[in-house]
Amino acid sequence: MVAVISAVIAVLGAISTAGIGYWWQARLKNVERQDYMGRYRDSLLWAAFDLQSRIYNILFGHQVAREGTGRGFMQAFLLEGSEREAAYVRFSTAFLFAEYLGWAEIFRRDIQFLDLGRSGSNHKVMLCLANISRTLSSVRVGGTGFMLFRADQRAIGELMIADDSDPGQRWCRGYAEFTRKVLEGGEFREWMQPLLDQVDTTAHDPDGATEPLIRLQHQLIELVGLLDPDQMRFPSRERTRFDTERPVAGLRSFHGDGQLAGKEHREDHGSVDPWKGRSPEEQQDKK
Repeated sequence: MVAVISAVIAVLGAISTAGIGYWWQARLKNVERQDYMGRYRDSLLWAAFDLQSRIYNILFGHQVAREGTGRGFMQAFLLEGSEREAAYVRFSTAFLFAEYLGWAEIFRRDIQFLDLGRSGSNHKVMLCLANISRTLSSVRVGGTGFMLFRADQRAIGELMIADDSDPGQRWCRGYAEFTRKVLEGGEFREWMQPLLDQVDTTAHDPDGATEPLIRLQHQLIELVGLLDPDQMRFPSRERTRFDTERPVAGLRSFHGDGQLAGKEHREDHGSVDPWKGRSPEEQQDKK
């Protein structure tokens, strides 16, 4: 009898130990997943926010130019600026698109690795990413500006992932490395050239790019809301959806991508030129 009781106790102890071990391992794995997810979410959040800020600046600048109250961002620096200013606007705008595509590709690849597919919020994020990709790849009759085929989007995103990063610990190339590799030419430049061309096309034909860029900016704002629902990173005042129906005076202007201007610069005759006297670097949002 004693032997039977001892055996039962031993079995129960083994089961209890195994259960506690399984629970502990599952808890550690969940913490690891949350750490990965938090890091990925923040990186994708920053990329989406920076890109929508630049798009807002482009749209705001076009609205200023169209109303005849000043020069827009692309006009002031890409079309009429110095060679260095034009290069900065071209490369930095292309980089912001490429960086977003890089983090979107990382998110798409590693979401399966992290085993988070059942999360409702993650499902909404993936759906939003799909909608943004669809907007970028839409062909518009008579329209131009930032049309990238889906396979090209994936290829650009793939090339933006750092070579020595592993699943669950990936990261994107920075602006300096992006610029260097573009200037070096080769395969990287070949894949990034469509982005650079789209920047130039948008500067020369802003009307053709306005509609898709507005839709894209709104979708990126939606993505920011999904990734930062409690507004811990970006308050609501920095999540403005561009509205072409509002005059320039009723729109928020930006010093840079993500920083709201305190006042618009007005000439004595009443025109608005928010970029006058500022270099492109002064308008870049600092993380």
